[in-house]
Amino acid sequence: MYPAPFEYHVPSTVAEAISLLGSFQDDAKIIAGSQSLVPMMKLRLVQPKHVIDLRKVPGLTGISESDGALVIGALTTHRAIEASELVRSRIPMLAEAAGGIGDAQVRNLGTIGGSLSHADPAADWPAATCALDASVRIVGPRGERNVPVEQFISGPLTTTLEANEIVLQVRVPLPAARSGSAYEKLPHPASRFAIVGAAAALTLDGGRSVQRARIALTGLSAKVARAFRVEKALEGIVPSPAAIDAAAEKAAEGLELRADAIGSADYKAHLAAVYTGRALRRAVARAVES
Repeated sequence: MYPAPFEYHVPSTVAEAISLLGSFQDDAKIIAGSQSLVPMMKLRLVQPKHVIDLRKVPGLTGISESDGALVIGALTTHRAIEASELVRSRIPMLAEAAGGIGDAQVRNLGTIGGSLSHADPAADWPAATCALDASVRIVGPRGERNVPVEQFISGPLTTTLEANEIVLQVRVPLPAARSGSAYEKLPHPASRFAIVGAAAALTLDGGRSVQRARIALTGLSAKVARAFRVEKALEGIVPSPAAIDAAAEKAAEGLELRADAIGSADYKAHLAAVYTGRALRRAVARAVES
């Protein structure tokens, strides 16, 4: 199916893009990597009258280290993050999450800012960035603001982004000493979206007990979800294999799981425990080695 007719705009600055959004309001859609918007337009699930392409706007791509964080331009592709030596050396979980997205074509076109703004409930970036306490830098006619990813995504395909705002950057704090993180997922065999994805990030104290833990899950709920009961079960204890397994069993507690073509609610709870456990074991190993 072909998209409904639309006008195509290619701004050359962020200010011009914001101005176009202000002019067209709800009749406009931003295109970043094209991997979410274009399929929806072809199915006529969305029919914008104006499409604003950000790919010619300078300064929206690239990865750098600044003020204790990795700063990733919103239009940086999944492939660029996967291949970045800076990412691999500083926060390897980001590279492994990027490497598991879709196929090579999707990774070379899709962007981190586009994925987070699309807020698919089974996407990988929401879990990985949420577990790492990442935030998005947003700009609009009233200036700039920073919003934690956990607050930015408010529901399925829904964010707190206003109609005349765009995402500029994703900021990921660099981990403290004795920290580690890892991402594990069961991918759907066709789309490679997560049937369940678990991102785990933790910091150990001098005695190798868990000082801080963050676990985020994707694919199970209407939006990315923190596994608070797993985090609470881990904090203050030595993360032995038995302790990790016991904590991971709580992964789905508090989530509203529904049966579908993938499986029953009990099956999904089992998957959540298995993949949370796998992510935690690798995160602990990285923390010990750091």
